[in-house]
Amino acid sequence: MSREDDVLRAEFDLEFTYTRSTGPVIGRFYTDLRDGKLCGIKASDGRVLCPPQEYDPVTAEDLSEFVSLPDTGVVTVWNWVKQPRAKHPLQKAFAWALIKIDGADTPMLHAVDAGSESAMKPGMKVKVRWAKERKGAITDIACFEPA
Repeated sequence: MSREDDVLRAEFDLEFTYTRSTGPVIGRFYTDLRDGKLCGIKASDGRVLCPPQEYDPVTAEDLSEFVSLPDTGVVTVWNWVKQPRAKHPLQKAFAWALIKIDGADTPMLHAVDAGSESAMKPGMKVKVRWAKERKGAITDIACFEPA
Protein backbone atom coordinates (compact mmCIF):
# COMPACT_ATOMS: atom_id res chain seq x y z
CA MET A 1 0.00 0.00 0.00
CA SER A 2 1.43 3.38 -0.99
CA ARG A 3 1.49 6.44 1.21
CA GLU A 4 -0.94 8.20 -1.17
CA ASP A 5 -3.55 5.48 -0.50
CA ASP A 6 -3.67 6.67 3.12
CA VAL A 7 -4.89 10.16 2.14
CA LEU A 8 -8.63 10.73 2.46
CA ARG A 9 -10.13 12.71 -0.44
CA ALA A 10 -13.57 14.09 -1.18
CA GLU A 11 -14.96 16.11 -4.05
CA PHE A 12 -16.11 19.56 -2.97
CA ASP A 13 -17.53 22.53 -4.89
CA LEU A 14 -17.23 25.88 -3.16
CA GLU A 15 -20.33 27.91 -4.01
CA PHE A 16 -22.08 31.00 -2.76
CA THR A 17 -25.69 30.33 -3.68
CA TYR A 18 -27.21 33.36 -2.06
CA THR A 19 -27.95 36.89 -3.23
CA ARG A 20 -26.83 39.83 -1.12
CA SER A 21 -28.98 42.94 -1.03
CA THR A 22 -27.04 46.15 -1.52
CA GLY A 23 -28.76 48.21 1.17
CA PRO A 24 -29.46 51.95 1.11
CA VAL A 25 -25.89 53.22 0.64
CA ILE A 26 -24.42 50.90 -1.99
CA GLY A 27 -27.89 50.64 -3.55
CA ARG A 28 -27.95 54.42 -4.04
CA PHE A 29 -24.42 54.35 -5.51
CA TYR A 30 -25.40 51.63 -8.01
CA THR A 31 -28.67 53.38 -8.89
CA ASP A 32 -26.75 56.59 -9.57
CA LEU A 33 -24.28 54.65 -11.76
CA ARG A 34 -27.20 53.22 -13.72
CA ASP A 35 -28.43 56.79 -14.23
CA GLY A 36 -25.00 58.00 -15.36
CA LYS A 37 -24.11 59.83 -12.14
CA LEU A 38 -21.53 59.49 -9.37
CA CYS A 39 -22.11 60.07 -5.67
CA GLY A 40 -20.13 59.94 -2.49
CA ILE A 41 -21.04 60.13 1.17
CA LYS A 42 -19.90 62.58 3.83
CA ALA A 43 -17.99 61.17 6.81
CA SER A 44 -18.01 62.59 10.34
CA ASP A 45 -14.72 64.42 9.72
CA GLY A 46 -16.12 66.14 6.60
CA ARG A 47 -14.32 63.94 4.06
CA VAL A 48 -16.29 62.70 1.08
CA LEU A 49 -15.91 58.97 0.49
CA CYS A 50 -16.33 57.61 -3.03
CA PRO A 51 -17.38 54.88 -3.43
CA PRO A 52 -19.62 55.57 -0.44
CA GLN A 53 -19.37 53.43 2.68
CA GLU A 54 -22.18 52.43 5.01
CA TYR A 55 -20.23 53.19 8.17
CA ASP A 56 -17.90 56.00 9.16
CA PRO A 57 -14.29 54.76 9.11
CA VAL A 58 -13.46 56.88 12.17
CA THR A 59 -16.54 56.57 14.41
CA ALA A 60 -18.26 53.44 12.96
CA GLU A 61 -21.55 55.39 12.92
CA ASP A 62 -24.06 54.99 10.07
CA LEU A 63 -23.51 57.42 7.19
CA SER A 64 -26.37 58.95 5.22
CA GLU A 65 -25.40 62.37 3.80
CA PHE A 66 -24.90 61.76 0.09
CA VAL A 67 -22.90 64.15 -2.11
CA SER A 68 -23.32 64.44 -5.89
CA LEU A 69 -19.99 64.27 -7.71
CA PRO A 70 -18.87 64.98 -11.28
CA ASP A 71 -17.71 62.19 -13.58
CA THR A 72 -14.12 63.44 -13.60
CA GLY A 73 -11.14 62.74 -11.38
CA VAL A 74 -7.38 62.46 -11.04
CA VAL A 75 -5.16 59.36 -11.21
CA THR A 76 -3.18 58.97 -7.98
CA VAL A 77 -1.28 55.74 -8.78
CA TRP A 78 -1.51 53.19 -11.59
CA ASN A 79 -0.25 49.90 -12.96
CA TRP A 80 -0.10 49.01 -16.66
CA VAL A 81 -1.64 45.76 -17.94
CA LYS A 82 0.00 44.71 -21.23
CA GLN A 83 -1.95 41.51 -21.73
CA PRO A 84 -5.49 41.64 -20.33
CA ARG A 85 -7.15 38.47 -19.09
CA ALA A 86 -10.57 37.31 -20.29
CA LYS A 87 -12.46 38.83 -17.34
CA HIS A 88 -10.72 42.22 -17.39
CA PRO A 89 -12.91 45.21 -18.31
CA LEU A 90 -10.91 45.98 -21.49
CA GLN A 91 -9.52 43.51 -24.00
CA LYS A 92 -6.56 45.71 -24.93
CA ALA A 93 -3.69 47.14 -22.90
CA PHE A 94 -4.94 49.41 -20.10
CA ALA A 95 -4.09 50.65 -16.61
CA TRP A 96 -5.58 49.78 -13.26
CA ALA A 97 -5.58 53.05 -11.34
CA LEU A 98 -6.66 54.60 -8.08
CA ILE A 99 -8.75 57.58 -9.15
CA LYS A 100 -9.77 60.36 -6.79
CA ILE A 101 -13.07 61.67 -8.13
CA ASP A 102 -13.24 65.48 -8.14
CA GLY A 103 -14.88 66.54 -4.87
CA ALA A 104 -14.04 63.25 -3.11
CA ASP A 105 -11.25 62.64 -0.62
CA THR A 106 -10.73 58.92 -1.17
CA PRO A 107 -9.76 57.12 -4.40
CA MET A 108 -11.57 54.32 -6.17
CA LEU A 109 -9.99 51.53 -8.21
CA HIS A 110 -10.95 51.28 -11.87
CA ALA A 111 -9.57 50.76 -15.37
CA VAL A 112 -8.15 53.60 -17.48
CA ASP A 113 -8.07 53.39 -21.28
CA ALA A 114 -5.18 55.77 -21.95
CA GLY A 115 -4.13 54.29 -25.27
CA SER A 116 -0.53 53.73 -24.22
CA GLU A 117 1.56 53.27 -21.10
CA SER A 118 3.46 56.48 -21.86
CA ALA A 119 0.20 58.46 -21.61
CA MET A 120 -0.31 57.44 -17.97
CA LYS A 121 1.01 59.57 -15.11
CA PRO A 122 0.07 60.47 -11.55
CA GLY A 123 -2.04 63.63 -11.54
CA MET A 124 -3.55 62.79 -14.94
CA LYS A 125 -7.08 64.13 -15.36
CA VAL A 126 -9.62 61.45 -16.38
CA LYS A 127 -13.35 61.19 -17.00
CA VAL A 128 -15.83 58.32 -16.91
CA ARG A 129 -16.63 56.43 -20.10
CA TRP A 130 -20.11 55.13 -19.36
CA ALA A 131 -21.14 51.65 -20.53
CA LYS A 132 -23.57 51.65 -23.44
CA GLU A 133 -26.04 49.61 -21.40
CA ARG A 134 -26.19 50.28 -17.66
CA LYS A 135 -27.83 48.04 -15.07
CA GLY A 136 -26.78 49.37 -11.66
CA ALA A 137 -23.33 47.87 -11.12
CA ILE A 138 -19.71 49.07 -11.03
CA THR A 139 -19.45 47.87 -14.64
CA ASP A 140 -21.73 50.78 -15.60
CA ILE A 141 -18.42 52.63 -15.64
CA ALA A 142 -16.87 50.96 -18.69
CA CYS A 143 -13.57 52.62 -17.79
CA PHE A 144 -12.00 56.03 -17.35
CA GLU A 145 -10.27 57.87 -20.20
CA PRO A 146 -8.07 60.96 -20.42
CA ALA A 147 -10.12 64.13 -19.95
